[in-house]
Amino acid sequence: MRPADLPAVAAVYGHYALHTVATFDETPRSLEDWEAKRAELAARGLPFLVAEEAGRVLGFAYAGPYRPKPAYRHTVEDTVYLAPDATGRGLGAALLGALIDGCAHAGAQRMIAVVAEPGGEASAALHRRLGFTEAGRLTGVGYKHGRRLDTLLLQRAL
Repeated sequence: MRPADLPAVAAVYGHYALHTVATFDETPRSLEDWEAKRAELAARGLPFLVAEEAGRVLGFAYAGPYRPKPAYRHTVEDTVYLAPDATGRGLGAALLGALIDGCAHAGAQRMIAVVAEPGGEASAALHRRLGFTEAGRLTGVGYKHGRRLDTLLLQRAL
């Protein structure tokens, strides 16, 4: 991840914020927000990865603290997004696999995925393929695009 990648990261994420339920954000994050996220993760020694082809960012992945309380310090939550025209090519699995390895190397012991449902079936399947198991479901906790949404919680030891 280079600072020059952040505008493309912001654009990819902005699509999901505006048009899908993959994130519960309803507006895109600013470039300044992404710069702060990159700095925070770097300070923690956690990976922030991009997938590129011919200089174009096709997707990104990072993991951050699952929750802020100290007892969660060895648990991270993953984030993986692909440009809409870059799905179905194995990039999500490549990013998530590299993220798992990077987080384990950084000392994380557990990784959590929070997937919106309905709408996140492909994400849940990707996580299951990479060794995540279902840990629970929170029903009706989100509301976006006029519908109530659940979150599926998945976890994996690192």
